[in-house]
This record gives sequence, structure tokens and C-alpha cells, in this order.
Amino acid sequence: MSIWRTRRTLEELNAQSIDTMLEPLGIVFTEIGADFLRADMPVDARTRQAHGLLHGGASVALAETIGSVGANMCVDTAHYYCIGQDINANHVRAARDGCVTGKGRPLHIGGRSHVWAIDITNAAGQLVCVSRLTMAVLEKARPEQAKSR
Repeated sequence: MSIWRTRRTLEELNAQSIDTMLEPLGIVFTEIGADFLRADMPVDARTRQAHGLLHGGASVALAETIGSVGANMCVDTAHYYCIGQDINANHVRAARDGCVTGKGRPLHIGGRSHVWAIDITNAAGQLVCVSRLTMAVLEKARPEQAKSR
């Protein structure tokens, strides 16, 4: 059974990445499963730090991207939107080249918050980074509320 309330295609997800941080980092959504979202990111000059390793911040950007997009697909976007509230990451293995893949799954989908687990692996399937992301679920302002502000 699917967890998604707002259906998106890979083409739509990747099109909305244009003119965002995802575009220069090369992040591309690759799979929407029944209960997970997957995206790839290259390990190259855009995402490496000075020692030639995948930058931890790039891993966190990939993790937050997957969890944020996933959380927003789990709510009725006519009335709600989700924003990142807290993220942590453990970098467990270096990556020097190739591509890393992030796979995010919700641990909790609540009315006011979501918690997502995102594992980032290298091409050999070895864990590079594990991240946990908490998302706040916020109600969109109704037209009458927006006028009174």
C-alpha cells in the first residue's frame, strides 16, 4: 500500500529541481516506491571537500532533499506543507568518486511532524551516511487568514 497522498512522477520531481540547489549538486530522483523515495548524486568537483572526499554537507543536502520531498508527498498539499526542523547525519564511509544513492523512508508520519530515515550508499551498496530528518507539518494560510495579516 502506498504512503503517498500527493502523487508526483520522477519527471515532475526532477523538473522542480531546476533553479534550486539540487541542480548544481546534480541530485536526480530515480525511484518512487510504495513507501520510499530514492535519488542519486555524483561524487565529483561539485560535491567533494578539499581532501577529495564526498563533503558531509553534500550528503546532508541529499538526505534533506529526499526526506523533504517525501514528506510533502505524504500530505494534502492543498492544505499543508512540510519543512525541515532537525537533521542529523553520521558519515560512516568515505566516497571519492562515482555516485551515491540516497533512499528515504518515513519512520513516523503524524499530523504535525514526520520523521524520515535516509541511508546513503555508494555504487557497491556500502553505507556512506545515515541520516534522520524531522519535518514540521504546517497548515497553509486560508485566503481569509492571509487578508487579516
